[in-house]
Amino acid sequence: MTSFGPAALFGLCIGFMWGIGCSLAILYSIYLGGYRKGVEESLAARKSKRYERALERIRADQARQTTPSN
Repeated sequence: MTSFGPAALFGLCIGFMWGIGCSLAILYSIYLGGYRKGVEESLAARKSKRYERALERIRADQARQTTPSN
């Protein structure tokens, strides 16, 4: 361990944390972009076909969950 050096170990830890932090920041910005687009589509006067299909699937799933299965 002494031949590796504490500075190298410290640099490795900082580099690893920096890389993970940057990756999380990029993923979060992608997530927010999709969230904003979804809100824009939900507030639009004319809904897109993709939005309508997703809404139909959600309503079908909700109906299936609330219907008692006898």
